[in-house]
Amino acid sequence: MTRADVARYAGVSTAVVSYVLNDGPKAVAPLTRERVLDAVRVLGYRPNAAARALSKGTADMFGLVVHDNRNPFFAELCHALDQATADVGRSLLIVNSDRSQVSTAEQIRDLASRQIGGLIIADVLTASEQSVVESLGIPAVVIGQFGETDGLYSVGVDFARGAYEVCAHLIEHGYRDIAFAGSAARYDERERGWREALTAARLPLGTLVHTPFGYQGGYDTAMKLMRQGALPRAVLAASDQIGIGLLAAFHEHRIRVPQDVALASFDGTMIADFVSPRLTTAAQPMERMARAAVELLLNPDTPRQHRAYSTQLRIRESCGCDSEGSGSEGSGSEGSGSEG
Repeated sequence: MTRADVARYAGVSTAVVSYVLNDGPKAVAPLTRERVLDAVRVLGYRPNAAARALSKGTADMFGLVVHDNRNPFFAELCHALDQATADVGRSLLIVNSDRSQVSTAEQIRDLASRQIGGLIIADVLTASEQSVVESLGIPAVVIGQFGETDGLYSVGVDFARGAYEVCAHLIEHGYRDIAFAGSAARYDERERGWREALTAARLPLGTLVHTPFGYQGGYDTAMKLMRQGALPRAVLAASDQIGIGLLAAFHEHRIRVPQDVALASFDGTMIADFVSPRLTTAAQPMERMARAAVELLLNPDTPRQHRAYSTQLRIRESCGCDSEGSGSEGSGSEGSGSEG
């Protein structure tokens, strides 16, 4: 069905149909408006968003490239971004970059062809992929990566500082043998924060396990630590998913958390509060990051910049704190965030 079909059914011009569907710019008599809306319902007409964007010279939709929105962190980030775009009258088109049959560069080009008004990237870009983004001529922002991305807007947290604060909290418990479980895909700023916290406390580096992100990566890490014999006194996991995988394996093998091995993690997803024991974690301020990303897209004349926010240390039982007293919210400094 086309706009012309709606106009013929309602007995009006296509311009009148446009005024009704776009709520202007000219007023339409109430009875005429009702005829047009009735025609839309009867015919099942759906406006063509791409055509509307071309006619208006702008687009009311943003594109989002995310690695895997099944990951709890990315799922919550997608939700925060969807809400932030809706708050400014935009919609969000989401694609996952882990699809094996289509390259990330192809997905980015496909999104751009849909007349999006801006692009949000929640994934690590290669140099060639970044070149594709820069060639599109539309506002683009990278979110949730380790630092500034030259030539693009970027929004994220201070990963090293957040991990440092979590590790320092474990040290405050008196733990001296603290392991780290994280990715080896690239140098992880969370690993750097763990190293710096131990060095500042004049403690030796604990066991370092490089593992894929995900529940299975955490589970396999726990199995590896148990096979080594002497377990570390505490483990800092680079994500809540890894932390929960560790927790599942330890529970399966009757290793008590935190009595035998204390755990802490990174991200602050909702699921960390619904496992037993609940995970102490460095929470990323996803809603604030989402709003900042959308704000940057809406103001493309702003000089390219990186906005960095603090994490918030949420202290729960897995580190050895009880559920009361120092239990629910920790000493982290989400505050107003720092912007660079």
